[in-house]
Amino acid sequence: MAKFVYRMQNILDLKQKIEEQEKANFGMATARFNEEQQKLRDIMLRQAGYERRLKELSVGNIDIREIKTCKNAISSMKVALRDQMIAVSKAQKALEVARKRLNDVMMERKMHEKLRERAFEEFLDQLDYEESKITDELVSYSYFNAEKEDE
Repeated sequence: MAKFVYRMQNILDLKQKIEEQEKANFGMATARFNEEQQKLRDIMLRQAGYERRLKELSVGNIDIREIKTCKNAISSMKVALRDQMIAVSKAQKALEVARKRLNDVMMERKMHEKLRERAFEEFLDQLDYEESKITDELVSYSYFNAEKEDE
């Protein structure tokens, strides 16, 4: 029996490898985005802690130096918060780019897999045609031999 050989198998293999690489890139972009979001949450929590501390310092004995230190910490947390929001935005954009590239690569791979399936179906059709041709030849040969024996 004939063996099916897809002539563009090396391209399909390459598309599968590229897809695996893009999956890894997408995973790294997702991890980076999650990491940046966690840093943002941490900064927000630290800022809230400083604001709580400032309220506590405003009640009872007032320590001006401690209050100034706390206010400076809050203002530096606001700057860090703004910077971190920019970092989160960049990570989100990188994640979207990675998602789009992965989607494009997956579509290309699927297209090549469908081409391979069609080629395999054509191969099977060709095999069926060859088998029916051989069967017809055998039947014709048997029929003509039977007629010659009857004469």
